[in-house]
Amino acid sequence: MAAGGGSSGDPLAPAGVPCAFSPHSQAYFALASTDGHLRVWETASNRLHQEYVPSAHLSGTCTCLAWAPARLQAKESPQRKKRKSEAVGTSNQTDLLALGTAVGSILLYSTVKGELHSKLISGGHDNRVNCIQWHQDGGCLYSCSDDKHIVEWNVQTCKVKCKWKGDNSSVTSLCVSPDGKMLLSAGRTIKLWVLETKEVYRHFTGHATPVSSLMFTTIRPPNESQPFDGITGLYFLSGAVHDRLLNVWQVRSENKEKSAVMSFTVTDEPVYIDLTLSENKEEPVKLAVVCRDGQVHLFEHILNGYCKKPLTSNCTIQIATPGKGKKSTPKPIPILAAGFCSDKMSLLLVYGSWFQPTIERVALNTREPHMCLVRDISNCWTPKVETAITKVRTPVMNSEAKVLVPGIPGHHAAIKPAPLQTEQVESKRKSGGNEVSIEERLGAMDIDTHKKGKDDLQTNSFPVLLTQGLESNDFEMLNKVLQTRNLNLIKKTVLRMPLHTVIPLLQELTKRLQGHPNSAVLMVQWLKCVLTVHASYLSTLPDLVPQLGALYQLMESRVKTFQKLSHLHGKLILLITQVTASEKTKETTSPGQKAKLVYEEESSEEESDDEIADKDSEDNWDEDEEESESEKDEDDAEEEDEDAEGKDEENAEDRDRASEKELNGDSDLDPENESEEE
Repeated sequence: MAAGGGSSGDPLAPAGVPCAFSPHSQAYFALASTDGHLRVWETASNRLHQEYVPSAHLSGTCTCLAWAPARLQAKESPQRKKRKSEAVGTSNQTDLLALGTAVGSILLYSTVKGELHSKLISGGHDNRVNCIQWHQDGGCLYSCSDDKHIVEWNVQTCKVKCKWKGDNSSVTSLCVSPDGKMLLSAGRTIKLWVLETKEVYRHFTGHATPVSSLMFTTIRPPNESQPFDGITGLYFLSGAVHDRLLNVWQVRSENKEKSAVMSFTVTDEPVYIDLTLSENKEEPVKLAVVCRDGQVHLFEHILNGYCKKPLTSNCTIQIATPGKGKKSTPKPIPILAAGFCSDKMSLLLVYGSWFQPTIERVALNTREPHMCLVRDISNCWTPKVETAITKVRTPVMNSEAKVLVPGIPGHHAAIKPAPLQTEQVESKRKSGGNEVSIEERLGAMDIDTHKKGKDDLQTNSFPVLLTQGLESNDFEMLNKVLQTRNLNLIKKTVLRMPLHTVIPLLQELTKRLQGHPNSAVLMVQWLKCVLTVHASYLSTLPDLVPQLGALYQLMESRVKTFQKLSHLHGKLILLITQVTASEKTKETTSPGQKAKLVYEEESSEEESDDEIADKDSEDNWDEDEEESESEKDEDDAEEEDEDAEGKDEENAEDRDRASEKELNGDSDLDPENESEEE
């Protein structure tokens, strides 16, 4: 099994590094270390066979590897034809090794030639490759990635045969069925695909964390009396990240049963798994599981249906140092990988360090429940830190040497001497006075902190503090820098920070953005400055997407609720405006306010004038009472005289009218006589 290696930044990445034994004979052990180098070791002699460094070994590190099957002969790339001598030398050797990288490309390395055979890039993955599986005929291979897709490659033409979406999240593991017609894929759930139609045949529940390994355990079904279609009745094994249970599943004819039929329990997360296939129902499956704690657990069980309790290991193997002397205690040596030999009765153990591993063949003895092998690996190459520390030499200083003030290169200010203060200090020394004080010495060196601006000191020291805090992971030092609210200071600090601290700063900001909302407001200012100032540098990083994956997910989750909040905000604004408008209308009709303009008719004006006059007369009634009485008496006398004169005039007129009537012969008649005459 080719174990996939995860980066330290991703908590759900599988432990260990990519490594695998060559098929059948286990003659070679391939190991892709964390420094990007591929090393191939000879298992028999424990000697380094080949070492290959890809051109992009730092940006596109190896994430998984897989040996080509034994039937596959070494094939040349289509660019040039192979010569007869090469064809004879490579006709019966398995030499191709597929390497998946963090940038989505797949390299085919030839161990016979010791060089790169071909490269699979066009139309493939655009993210980290998690697993590679060769088909039995060797003409094609399958790969899965964090981009949620599965790709089928043609090895001869180096082109994509088919590409389809395997899951809604990252696809982390693959396994081809023994007959080559089915393909298992897993993210968290497990799917069984029909390779001809690329349709899902069965679903399985899977694990709570990403699946790191998938392996078929049987070739034939347990019930051989029924006809075999190549897949029904077969068992397969799955292991996941941070999961101490290895589950065994059975492909049933009906699609109802989706849970595991049994499970194996181990002490820690599985790092490397190898097993011997069961060819009939009576042959047990032998399983070797290397855990992250450096132990190997051996299982031997006949798969015959459902088992409720998890099965424990039959034997556990550990390796430790001898512990020289009475005071020294034995130290455990981690086991990196373990693989069954062709005879199925012995085990190849790889232990020690990844840079200089030790490979040893151990005979299996399952009768003992625990085996502790004592090995001395002190002769192996290991970096000696103690000797490096003691060999520190102090440099010889020359009088003409120029000492630079520590800080950011290219951002130091020239020191200007103060002539007056230096002359005073020299005069004191010459006169033989008292010793010069520290304050005067600082004044002579022109290091007066009060004269300098606060922002200048902070902008010079903040990039240094930020760099030191990110490298040492000092929480208090980072708080001192990141809690500032001065936008100008933030921009200057981001401009002067080194480029290698940009990604660590973004990761630190991502952690703090997930915290309290008050701190998130400050972190957004820093994040905005970093992305705008260092956009050109970030665009050159090939693995930027996986490094900032957590930030992308955080931003997406925050933005998802923005639309709903904006709708709610709009509704609340409408309600508030209506409430305020109704309150304003109530205030306008209140009796406390005075009218600015009143229109009245003329009649009302006259009445109002009379009323005002009456009121004035009533108010002044007491004062003018005597005057009004005298005036009334005079008026009454005058009126009586006028009435007397008027009556005399009326009598005279009546007499004249009567005389005129008599002359005319008319006389007054009664109303009765008048009616008779009519």
